[in-house]
Amino acid sequence: MTRMRLAFVASIAALPAAVVLAQPPQQPPPQAPPQPMSFFVTSAGKGDGANLGGIAGADAHCQALAAAAGRGSATWHAYLSTQGSGAVSARDRIGSGPWYNGRGQRVSQNLAELHGDTIEQARLGNPLGKQLSLTEKNTTVNGVGDTPNQHDILTGSQPDGRAYTDGGDHTCNNWTSNGQGTAQLGHSDKQGGGNSSWNSAHPSRGCSQPNLVATGGAGLLYCFAVTP
Repeated sequence: MTRMRLAFVASIAALPAAVVLAQPPQQPPPQAPPQPMSFFVTSAGKGDGANLGGIAGADAHCQALAAAAGRGSATWHAYLSTQGSGAVSARDRIGSGPWYNGRGQRVSQNLAELHGDTIEQARLGNPLGKQLSLTEKNTTVNGVGDTPNQHDILTGSQPDGRAYTDGGDHTCNNWTSNGQGTAQLGHSDKQGGGNSSWNSAHPSRGCSQPNLVATGGAGLLYCFAVTP
């Protein structure tokens, strides 16, 4: 009887281990689907220098390239400022974020991070650079050290994303000129230009396609999704 009682107690004590061993292995938590593309650098310019057909023509270029990449359901705007009467700042045209490239990588959480609005945000900088500033085809843009270098991106903007208010031409006559004037440029790889700025590194040599190429670009644009 004593032996039977001990065996019974031993079998009861072993039950938790047996129950644990019988449980199926835990499955990893499901992965969240990648965020859809809401930012890209155009894989090509419009081909007529900084004459984009105005800011509306630039938006249409972004929209067409996004549609070809399967994201035409969103509303896309070019990151461009204008000058003069009714001037528009690039930062006011692109929504509030967050924005993701075509690989689902976040390029910026919001406007403040994108532009370094606070001292701390300016110190940290945004994640943009050659590896994140991808085209709508998920390709990198040629930058410093590549041939040809095409990292100059048309923006017409100050570092804070706002329009210029002085008397100079920073937008090639509000994106209608392929001759006289200049355009303020950013660097998609954040290399060179004295300040490594993604959106306001230096002016172009002129507004023609050859001048944009000679400066280190191809008339490329930043495009942001304003709606999902």
